[in-house]
Amino acid sequence: MDINIVVAGEAGQGLKTVDQIIGKSLHRLGFSVFSSKNYMSRIRGGHNFMQIRFGDEKVAGPVEEIDILIALNEDGVDIHQDSVKDDGVILFDGDKDLDYMQVPAKEMAKEVNPKAVNTVFLGYAWKLLGLPLDALKDVIKEKFGEGDIYDDNVKLLDAAYEKVDTTFDCELPDGDVKGLYINGNQAIAFGAATAGVQFYAAYPMTPSTSILNYLASRQDKLGIAVEQAEDEIAAINMAIGASFGGARAMTGTSGGGFSLMAEGLGLAGIMETPLVIAEVQRPGPATGLPTRTEQGDLSFVINASQGEFPLKVIAPRDQEDAFYQTFRAFNIADKYQLPVIILSDAYLADAGATIPEFKLDELKIDRNLVDENEWPEDKEYKRYELTEDGISPRAYPGQLEGEVVLLDSDEHDENGFIIEDGETRVKMVDKRNAKFEKMKREDNEEPLYIGPDKPDYMLVSFGSTYGALKEAMDRLNGNGHSIGMLSFSDIWPLPTAELEKQRSYDTKLVVVEGNSTGQLASLIQAETGLTVDHRILKYDGRPFNVDGLVRELEEEVIS
Repeated sequence: MDINIVVAGEAGQGLKTVDQIIGKSLHRLGFSVFSSKNYMSRIRGGHNFMQIRFGDEKVAGPVEEIDILIALNEDGVDIHQDSVKDDGVILFDGDKDLDYMQVPAKEMAKEVNPKAVNTVFLGYAWKLLGLPLDALKDVIKEKFGEGDIYDDNVKLLDAAYEKVDTTFDCELPDGDVKGLYINGNQAIAFGAATAGVQFYAAYPMTPSTSILNYLASRQDKLGIAVEQAEDEIAAINMAIGASFGGARAMTGTSGGGFSLMAEGLGLAGIMETPLVIAEVQRPGPATGLPTRTEQGDLSFVINASQGEFPLKVIAPRDQEDAFYQTFRAFNIADKYQLPVIILSDAYLADAGATIPEFKLDELKIDRNLVDENEWPEDKEYKRYELTEDGISPRAYPGQLEGEVVLLDSDEHDENGFIIEDGETRVKMVDKRNAKFEKMKREDNEEPLYIGPDKPDYMLVSFGSTYGALKEAMDRLNGNGHSIGMLSFSDIWPLPTAELEKQRSYDTKLVVVEGNSTGQLASLIQAETGLTVDHRILKYDGRPFNVDGLVRELEEEVIS
């Protein structure tokens, strides 16, 4: 079973609420759920739609064909009707010259509560699916609380449910419902909270803002100081200051805001101050397409700011990976005393999915600060002490009695004093480079490989393309092809061992990424010398979907 529901209408018609209620209800019934959002950059009007796909097997990406289209306005019908399956259903309240199911939503709601018109559509859709109403009612109660609003919605839900017959065969999954239904930004925020983040500063910028909102809404409960800064320059420098003071600190933004953070990024680099930055990509340059998605910032984040200094870039594959990688980012930032960038995107930020319960017992926070109880009394503290692996002992001001913690944005000596001599400059650059090499050896995760040994084609991707690409690969292998895939989460420094293995195989590399120039393909070629045989690039502001990937791979690559 694999059902795809699309809710289409304009901004201000309550699409997000309908999407949340359906997605959460399906999850609680035990289905695997994947939802994604497609919306315009405006408060009201325009054309938006939400997809909620669910099944009894894992679903991890959007598809094109629609089983149930809930069209909240005429545009919703006009734009999506051709994608509705032959045995699919269109729910619409209005007059159209086509085959659809008339839903008298406004008329029914007028008698009870005109603001609850979308609940009528929910009742119709739920009965078509043959699903029990209790799960839906429970989520509505959580959303609106008990009282008149809840009662009105239940009344309309029950009335609508009796209007139609069940059309789809949706057998409820067996077993207890476990896991979470969560989107990418929630996962990043939850990962940060679990890692013990103590300070988060950001300026709101789509699509990163919901990280700020999530942490701000829970700051009292979690003991986190959350600050809305006046701009991104202030945000990153506040976070650097907090980290200097010993707190676990983070900031978040999108590409435009990250451009403003570039100088601060370099400051964290030369000051060797741990910092986690969530860069949630959207198409650029400048304001670009504010509510759409793209993977166009890869080259930028790797090379941001002037000069040479080590940093790490991690691109989470999905919601579950976003949680664990964010937690991991804090430990890496502390261990190597450098900035770590979580490179997500608008698609992953908004996409909801059912994922397993987090294994919190397996996570360990590792601050890598000096232990003031074990620091020798006769040893002078030097913030930038030269060490074999390039990692200096890190203390925050006041931690070591009688010792000064001195940092500097200019080049500096071991004590943190400004220097100009070439010899010390070389030593400090080599020190920073040494810890980068250590990180490559000890804390660089190879890409996830899935597929047969020595496949004919190897699909290579990074970040959020994982889910759709995995399903596309499974379909192609089911059609008799030999396809494997490498999905990078650690993207800088680029892990190369798995790629190097391909040199001995007669496997064609197919890089799939969401930008126009093939930034991952270029990075692979630069780091390994491997030739990329095909590039599948998407830069229309929309995410890859399973159907489109299968079609493009079969028509342009495998044929």
